[in-house]
Amino acid sequence: MSKSTDTLVHEMLDREAIRDLPILYCHYVWKNDVKAMVDLFTEDGSIAIDDNTIPATKGKANLIKMYEQALGDLAPRPFIHNHVVNLQGPDKASGTAYVEIRGISDGKSIIGAGYYDDEYRKVGDAWKFLSRDVKMYYMVPLEKGWAEKVLKGK
Repeated sequence: MSKSTDTLVHEMLDREAIRDLPILYCHYVWKNDVKAMVDLFTEDGSIAIDDNTIPATKGKANLIKMYEQALGDLAPRPFIHNHVVNLQGPDKASGTAYVEIRGISDGKSIIGAGYYDDEYRKVGDAWKFLSRDVKMYYMVPLEKGWAEKVLKGK
């Protein structure tokens, strides 16, 4: 049985609202607006980074503390793209968004690439991040390049 026009429209609106989340997240990182970033998460939202440079963090109060410290140290400038969204019901979805990062660490330019594996939940009328699992392909000083790190993993 095919979906009704009403169902298709609701799915498109949900998908577009979910696609806005990583875009807004990166915008707020650039603006160093920690409160706005954390407001994109559910109350029990979490983030974890595979290289453990920042400890896994859960809950809005803890996310605020973590982001305030992390953003000050790195000055990241993320560029998000290639966002895949999988609707799993009226209030549940998952997705993957790829990221390229420019930033500063220890006074040196850094460059990185990776992706976010995200879980989303609809809270009231708004979609939020339930969890973000960050997988970094590389994060290296710009003058060094990334070939060595990537080739070691093969």
